[in-house]
Amino acid sequence: MKLCRVTGTVWATVKDAGLVGGKLLVVDRVDTGENVVEAGLVAIDACGAGVGDLVVVATGSAARTTPGMAGAPVDATIVAIVDRVESR
Repeated sequence: MKLCRVTGTVWATVKDAGLVGGKLLVVDRVDTGENVVEAGLVAIDACGAGVGDLVVVATGSAARTTPGMAGAPVDATIVAIVDRVESR
């Protein structure tokens, strides 16, 4: 899983049937200090996240284990909205 900040929304009128009804968001992977590590990933939202939210993103085959994602062509799914991060 990766810590990310939601930075935008993706609209796609034409898409695979497995993505219909899903919200696509642009996220930047960040470290615990919220410095951008990797920018511009697209993730499907399973939590109701929005622009500015700090989120946890599951990637790879784990991204398809959330309800409604089985068999969907996704490689990144937002699985949590973060309230707080504590780091030493």
